[in-house]
Amino acid sequence: MALLKEEKQEILKKYGTTETDTGSSEVQIALLTENINKLQSHFKEHKKDHHSRTGLIRMVNLRRKLMAYLKKHKPESYQQLIKDLKLRG
Repeated sequence: MALLKEEKQEILKKYGTTETDTGSSEVQIALLTENINKLQSHFKEHKKDHHSRTGLIRMVNLRRKLMAYLKKHKPESYQQLIKDLKLRG
């Protein structure tokens, strides 16, 4: 369920300013989105995994807060990230 090292490096290259940039909002949102997508597919098979569901809810809330921050401080980056990650259908 967790991201593989290669997947994480790929996301860092795409959304980070440098290869080791893990702290920027864009990178954090992209990593959280990938984790959330993996967990959603996990729940299709394991419907009674309530402990992991709690973690999913925390990730969604953290992503929502980071998106609000990005929208306030970097609106153009926010719009681009929504398009790239296919959020807000």
